[in-house]
Amino acid sequence: MITNKQIEIYIEKIPPAPKALRETLQFLNAGELVKAAHVAQEDRALSTYLKVLVNKPIYGFRTEVSEVSQIFGILGVSRSQQAVYNYMMTLLSPSKWILFKLNRVVFYNLQADLSMNWQKILLHLDIEDRDILSSISLLPASIIVSEALFCERKKDVDILRSVNPIDLNTILQRLCGIDLFGICEKIAQKWEMSQSISEIVLASSGLRPASDQQINQLGKWMHLLLFYTLSQPKYIEAELNDFIDFQIAYVEDIYENFSTLMEIS
Repeated sequence: MITNKQIEIYIEKIPPAPKALRETLQFLNAGELVKAAHVAQEDRALSTYLKVLVNKPIYGFRTEVSEVSQIFGILGVSRSQQAVYNYMMTLLSPSKWILFKLNRVVFYNLQADLSMNWQKILLHLDIEDRDILSSISLLPASIIVSEALFCERKKDVDILRSVNPIDLNTILQRLCGIDLFGICEKIAQKWEMSQSISEIVLASSGLRPASDQQINQLGKWMHLLLFYTLSQPKYIEAELNDFIDFQIAYVEDIYENFSTLMEIS
């Protein structure tokens, strides 16, 4: 079994943030958009990422947005914070994926799909909370860590998957003593997110409901979003859908509302 110390070493690498990135997040956390934009503009890689991101067709802007100050102004504090967390994932993302059939484009699309639909859900629920909005970034981060952990024991993973149709989350638990959502919780703690964020991501497993009604409700919406997203053909092909064991009984009360919301363009 991979030891808890080894897991902690991987978690410790998140995020390997340069000074400009740390300062950008600090200003965003304080709601200082102008100061955050000024610092982000000085980091060429970060500013380029933000420009590419906001000019994607999914955002629907007809003219190109080129200044970070404009970008942060358009996105607002919460979405800017989420964009920076997503950028941190690009720094951690392996140049070559071994276990999962992923590349930078597919992984980037995964971040975008989760981010945009989570934002839609929170808007529907009338929730404005920067940490809750950014919480969806924990799943891509945990997938990166899981890839690294699985690669440590790839032969064992291949043997387990060939003998029985075991889902990846169960294999992760057996080899490492922690599942995908436990990794999310550790990353949330590393990023110094509130305890409620850890409770939301744990509840989103569908197996560890929270005692707090609002947190549990958010866990249900996140569970559905994860299943909905990872069930798309491109993520099935990448073998990511093996992580989510759909708990229909857990989300039955909001399933129709979720389905209706996802149909809205």
